[in-house]
Amino acid sequence: MKQAAGALLSAIHLDRSSRKGMSVQLYMALRDIILSGGLRAGDRLPATRTLARETGVSRTTVIDAVDRLVAEGMLVSQVGSGTFVSDTLEHQRPAPVLAASSDATGQQPRLSYTISHAEKDYAQRNWLPHEARAFVTALPALDAFPLAHWSRLSARHLRGARGAVMGYGQPKGYEPLRRAITTHLSVLKGIQCHHEQIFITSGAQHAFALIGRLLLNPGDRIWMENPGASGARNALLSEGAELVPVDVDQEGLIVADGLAKAPHFRMAFVTPSHQQPLGHVMSLGRRFELLQAADEAQAVIVEDDYDGEFYYGNAPQPALRSTDTSGRVIYVGTFSKSLFPSLRLGFVLVPERMTEAFDRMFRFWASGPPTATQATVTDFMDEGHFATHIRLMRRLYKARYEALMEESRILPDCIALQETASGFHTPAYLAPGIDAQTVVAQAAERGVVLAPLSKYCLSPIERSGLVFGFGSAAPEDIRRGMEILRSLPVLR
Repeated sequence: MKQAAGALLSAIHLDRSSRKGMSVQLYMALRDIILSGGLRAGDRLPATRTLARETGVSRTTVIDAVDRLVAEGMLVSQVGSGTFVSDTLEHQRPAPVLAASSDATGQQPRLSYTISHAEKDYAQRNWLPHEARAFVTALPALDAFPLAHWSRLSARHLRGARGAVMGYGQPKGYEPLRRAITTHLSVLKGIQCHHEQIFITSGAQHAFALIGRLLLNPGDRIWMENPGASGARNALLSEGAELVPVDVDQEGLIVADGLAKAPHFRMAFVTPSHQQPLGHVMSLGRRFELLQAADEAQAVIVEDDYDGEFYYGNAPQPALRSTDTSGRVIYVGTFSKSLFPSLRLGFVLVPERMTEAFDRMFRFWASGPPTATQATVTDFMDEGHFATHIRLMRRLYKARYEALMEESRILPDCIALQETASGFHTPAYLAPGIDAQTVVAQAAERGVVLAPLSKYCLSPIERSGLVFGFGSAAPEDIRRGMEILRSLPVLR
């Protein structure tokens, strides 16, 4: 931690009972901090009066210690500016020596059974790229975000009453934001709810983890779409759940397959509006099947509506939550796609009968995003910027999707790109004999990012394929990416 007045050197402890003088002790302490990298080249030391006051010694003692370090070339004193760490050490600093401990011998810390089992058998999720290019998935068009409006709204709150944005905030989230989300769900998805049923989280992943913490016991069985969302899979695994891979077809999750594998399930996780990653929309008949199965098993359904704002038809796909009459569906939304990922902002809409239990959890064990962030999003929604942004992004993503489908005509016949009606990714199936991992690796060598379908699978599926993202790629990037894919050795 640094200040304009110089670095905070709270780690210095002087022993007045030692036979070493105070000046020698201070000199050695400062020297050790510099050599260990605690102070880097160019870092400023506090003024001698400040350092004397903070270490409890006289200013003369401090001056003597500092002068010795200046003489050794470790510090540089600049008249009128202060004393700084010399840059001559930057390339000569000795490497730190590890103490003889279990860490130095390579022994790893003991992890919980749940986490170690999850990492070994199921957990898969690579860090998502932040660079916009073909064919990155899950990344919105950051270049089209209205940053000027956002900056103005953010500055408004940071200049306002400090108590409003700098305190701990409401445990379940900023109330005006919860009200704005309630209105948004009613208008966009036809979901009727009360703002007290909304809980603000630090993204969808945080929401899944909290749901699992509250509702799951180790060994509880969860229906997971196969292929399906890997992020939610990891969050639920961390609670010790047993994941049951349930097949997916054109109508969504196959309820009959789930009942055959785990009739006494505790939870079902689905992406009904835009199946992740295949893009199918769950049919009405399949939705009723799922709701009936959950009712009979006394289970809950987690609906992940990760990109429900973006559709290319005349109306959005309906939410499963809007047809739930038994209070079985927990609806999870996120602003990572509609605004931007680093916002780390999501929400959970819970059935009315679960509100009290979620209230207790958020009051005692959970904490959400900064209030200033929530307040900025609230104004962004209330002042109409959010609606305007969504409309613009629908047109933009539709244009990029059309560019993707148009340019896909140059691909060899062994890649069959599938159509989609929403979101900003779509799958492609590979002909038998074409290895998806080889395609991904050869494309990566040439600067093109693809995800294999196997990345989303709990158990192997019959068809091999890839996932193409187009949200962050401009038409010219899409065209260039398709030309690179056409030239891959594995596809010739």
